[in-house]
Amino acid sequence: MTLPDQASFVYAGRGPKLFTSGGTRGTVISTASTVIVLGVIVTILALAPGAKDVEHAFFSPPNMWRSLVGNPSKGYYSVAGAIWLNIRMFLVAEALILPLALLIALIRLSAHPALFPIRLLATGYVDFFRGVPLLLVIYMLGYGVPALQLPVISSQHLVVYGVTALVVSYSAYVSEVFRAGLNSVHSSQVAAARSLGLPQFTALRYVILPQAVRNIIPPLLNDFISLQKDTALVGVLGVIEAAQAANIYGSQFFNYSSFTVAAILFLLLTIPLARFTDRLIERDRQRRLAGAAA
Repeated sequence: MTLPDQASFVYAGRGPKLFTSGGTRGTVISTASTVIVLGVIVTILALAPGAKDVEHAFFSPPNMWRSLVGNPSKGYYSVAGAIWLNIRMFLVAEALILPLALLIALIRLSAHPALFPIRLLATGYVDFFRGVPLLLVIYMLGYGVPALQLPVISSQHLVVYGVTALVVSYSAYVSEVFRAGLNSVHSSQVAAARSLGLPQFTALRYVILPQAVRNIIPPLLNDFISLQKDTALVGVLGVIEAAQAANIYGSQFFNYSSFTVAAILFLLLTIPLARFTDRLIERDRQRRLAGAAA
């Protein structure tokens, strides 16, 4: 393979650089191919026998607007207003997942003999909640905990059980991300910190953890993108969040444009976070390449 061929497969900054070396020619080719692909997709959809029915069912402007603003007096809710509940559930769950997942990861990495039973419980916790679908966890907590009739615990709002299900399920996944990040820190860093006389907790806080977090930010953000979408599953408990509000509108008017509205709102929330994640991944790649070159 010649040098130009090798360079054609190397990313060099931003833009479409996978199969070309960029520049004006690459921009023209990528733009033309994008227009052609989108044109083919639009043509196929427009010429499909049921295109008109699908357009009315999912892309009806009057129905999209009515579902967006809502009218509780007529029995349907605003999808735009309900998305605010998804955002609040996401923020609360994220704030609880991070410390819980880190604690689970530290417990699983600990080597103290006295912590063996706790390590065993932590391992079982991770295996269980990574293996059981989130939807089943929401059902178990949302319907099971109130049925126990425990004081205070069984009388909480359904949103509390939904957020709890998100926290316990995602903490299992995020703890493995934290554990991988902590394991990625070279043992020499730990030895250097201890040789300076730093206690174990201080070395963890100021030396190991900052390096581990820097390595796991991209996969961590990817998990939280999924978390933002999975807040819609809490609607199975009867909570009026965006997906449930869209479902109520669709059931009442037999038109599913409300689901399109909900999808657009979720995209407006997740796409900026996805692009931010891509930016962090690219910056981390550039940093690693600079370090390797040095």
